[in-house]
Amino acid sequence: MNMVTRHQGTANLRSKTATALLLACALAGCSILGGNKTASTIYAPDPRVQADPAWPSVTWQLSLVPPTSSRMVDSQRIAVRPTPGEIQVYKGAVWAKTPSEQVTDTVLHALEDSGKIPAVARQGSGVAADYKLVMDMRRFEADYAGAAVPSATIEVNAKLLHAPDQDIVASHTFLQAMPAAGTDVASVAQAFDQALGRIGHDMAGWILASGDAHEHSGAHRGGR
Repeated sequence: MNMVTRHQGTANLRSKTATALLLACALAGCSILGGNKTASTIYAPDPRVQADPAWPSVTWQLSLVPPTSSRMVDSQRIAVRPTPGEIQVYKGAVWAKTPSEQVTDTVLHALEDSGKIPAVARQGSGVAADYKLVMDMRRFEADYAGAAVPSATIEVNAKLLHAPDQDIVASHTFLQAMPAAGTDVASVAQAFDQALGRIGHDMAGWILASGDAHEHSGAHRGGR
């Protein structure tokens, strides 16, 4: 190998190495200038839902279908709406799980912990479900709505389907707007924890009541 070829090989290797380092730096979220990393705070709401004694105890099983949503709604970036028609994200802050995962987990845990249903699981887990819950995530954002502090706003449309015939048993849109204690991201995340807890409570009770009413109506046995 002559000297020219050797220098070209070294230059190519350095170029590839530099490209790899730049890519790694970008994925790690660090600043190119000065090489300082921009640390992101990860928020992980984990509400605990207290079951209502009035909820009916049921004998059927439920599966949760992965929610549908737009890419903007179901992002790990924490969305904030400072004014109507404008969406931004908080810098240096992310969710540990996507909004759809947070809502699914909250509803799943609320039903599991209630002791009111024999089995509830995510779709594909192997549980032979009698009913399916289908959700559409509409909003998951901190919305100022003209106020001095934002409200953790969650909007989800839910449909309960009778699995054997895919008939829609019930449909309802759940909306919670929980004012934050302040404008800082930590306060906003705490408000989301509370809003998720309320959504999970309301949805779990609605699922059990709607399925129970369908069972007692005889509709699932062709009694329409």
